[in-house]
Amino acid sequence: MAEIVTLTMNPALDIATGAEAVVPTDKIRCGPPRYDPGGGGINVARVITTLGGEALAVFPAGGASGQALEALLKRDRIPSCRVPVSGSTRESFTVDERRTGLQYRFVLPGPEIGEAEWKACLDRLAAQAQGARFVVASGSLPPGVPAGFFQSVADLSRDLGARFVLDTSGEPLRRMRSGVYLLKPSLRELREWTGQALARDAEQVAAARGMIERGLSEIVVISKGGEGALLVLADGAERLPAIEVPVRSAVGAGDSMVGAIVFGLVKGLSLRDAVRMGMAAGAATLMTPGTELCRREDVERLYEAARAMQGIPVSAPESSR
Repeated sequence: MAEIVTLTMNPALDIATGAEAVVPTDKIRCGPPRYDPGGGGINVARVITTLGGEALAVFPAGGASGQALEALLKRDRIPSCRVPVSGSTRESFTVDERRTGLQYRFVLPGPEIGEAEWKACLDRLAAQAQGARFVVASGSLPPGVPAGFFQSVADLSRDLGARFVLDTSGEPLRRMRSGVYLLKPSLRELREWTGQALARDAEQVAAARGMIERGLSEIVVISKGGEGALLVLADGAERLPAIEVPVRSAVGAGDSMVGAIVFGLVKGLSLRDAVRMGMAAGAATLMTPGTELCRREDVERLYEAARAMQGIPVSAPESSR
């Protein structure tokens, strides 16, 4: 039985390449492609495996692209459980433009998932997560899956005695009511959830504290890119400084952060140090090209650097308390 089980409802066959320039009309001559298994929870499992842990990835997949995705997971020695669906798994295409250093990401919609198929995903998750310490759901929902689906996953995790970690956005996040142990929104996703600008740390902490007070989540970790991260609990909050690295690709950075946080918690790190490890993994992923994720040696080096940086306590505005 795996201690960590991830769920990816909208997985992808990730294809990455490079080109001198991305221009309209003309044929764009690309370099050799790189193929990776992708999608939120699958990326989480990839990072945990890279760091020396083990996570089992549960996901729906169909068609030739779904078969290729499953083969890539076997190539990378990531335990997985595929739920067959009738539609073809989506593909995601990333092009790094050499002339400018810009990155272009083309993300296709997922296949329509019928009711019997998404219910089968819940059944398979229930079977595979028996005895798990953490269930991690990350990413979007494909067409056909109800927006409240992740609440069902939270309820299932509670019944299994597992802590539920969630990284999603938009309507699926707005439909969450309870049962999350750790929620990791980006600042953009938090702004979408509140409908507010949230310009200052204190306002962001107040919004996250609102999630906690409603019973949605016990812990909220807000990723803020180059401004670091905010760790928010019911009785305190602090901003952890960003780790400065050269940026090559942002693909999978948020998922890398989630994966390393959960890995750190399983390994017995304090919550603060687990978040620092998550930030190190996110930063390490920024350093790799295309759809490649973090490298273990980079994460370990950046984690030690992160531990040397002091967090800054942040208080919510008086009016929000």
